[in-house]
Amino acid sequence: MTNTEVHTPTSMKSLLLVEDDRLILATLSSGLVRAGYSVNTAESVDEAECWLANNARPALVILDIRMPGRSGLELTQRLAELDHIPFIMLTAYGEQDLVQQAADLGAMGYLVKPVDITQLIPTVEMAITRAQEFSHLRGERLQLQTALNAERIVSVAVGIIMDQRGIGQKAAMDLLRNTSRSQHIKLTELANKIVESREILNL
Repeated sequence: MTNTEVHTPTSMKSLLLVEDDRLILATLSSGLVRAGYSVNTAESVDEAECWLANNARPALVILDIRMPGRSGLELTQRLAELDHIPFIMLTAYGEQDLVQQAADLGAMGYLVKPVDITQLIPTVEMAITRAQEFSHLRGERLQLQTALNAERIVSVAVGIIMDQRGIGQKAAMDLLRNTSRSQHIKLTELANKIVESREILNL
C-alpha cells in the first residue's frame, strides 16, 4: 500500500485506488497524482478495508470489480456502511451483470478496461461533484426529518397538557413555552420529557 501526494489545490481530494494489477495500479495512480490528487493504493479488498479502518475518509474510492479472493462488490457494501463513501468501478468488457450490481449498490460511475487516464480524471471529478451534491441533499433531508420529529413531539406534548389541564391548544402551547424558558430547557427536550412520563404512566 502506498501514498503519494503533490501540493496543488486539488491535493486535498484524497483517493483510494483498489486494483490487483500492479501495472494498472501504478499507471493510474501516477496519472491521478499528476492531476493533483492524493492517491492511496490497495491491491485487495482486505487491504482496502484495513486502510479505511485506519485513515480519514477519502473523497472517492476507485475499485476493480473483479479481483482474486473477495470482489470489489463486497467492498462497496462496506463503503455504504462508512457514511456512504462514494465509489466508481473499473470493469472488464462484457461484465454488464456486475456493472448493474455496482449501480444498484450506488456506484457513481464505471469505466471499462483498459482505462485511459484522460477518461479517468473527468470521471473522478464528476463523481466527487455528484457525491458532494448527494451528501448535501442527505444533510437537508436529515434536517427536515429532525424538524418534523421535533414538531411531532411538541404537538403530542401539547395534546397531553390540554388533556391534563383541560385547556385549549394555544394555552397549552403557551404553558409549554413558558415552562421551557423558566426551566432553561429546550422546548423539544421538555416536550420529550412530558411524552416519556405519560408513556411511563400508561405502562
